[in-house]
Amino acid sequence: MHPFRAAVEARDEAAIEALLADDVVFTSPVAFKPYPGKAVTAAILRAVIRVFEDFRYVREIADADGRDHAFVFEATVDGKQLTGCDFLHFDDNGKIDDFTVMVRPLSAAQALAARMGEQFERIKAEATAQLEGEASGA
Repeated sequence: MHPFRAAVEARDEAAIEALLADDVVFTSPVAFKPYPGKAVTAAILRAVIRVFEDFRYVREIADADGRDHAFVFEATVDGKQLTGCDFLHFDDNGKIDDFTVMVRPLSAAQALAARMGEQFERIKAEATAQLEGEASGA
């Protein structure tokens, strides 16, 4: 099992964050603009862990050199079942530098958008606190 998949399935937030490159770009299935940076990506992924119910990966696909992976998942959000895929690219150091998520069907994507919207202030606060901690050397 891939270390990212193992970390997510274990809900190990520290292990997930450790796999992110500092310059990772996260592209959300429900937001127009990508989110650049490790702090905000980690905060978004923590929020996703809070929002998704019954999350499980059902398939893992990798290219021959192991730099690109697709992890197909199923989950529930507010009673809506969804299927999605995490598309990950790994840099030369084995860190995730591109993280794109897609989900379906539309009704579940809308439920996800609403729930993640509720998390937005907390995501911003967590990302800001992490960046401030890094700037102060904490």
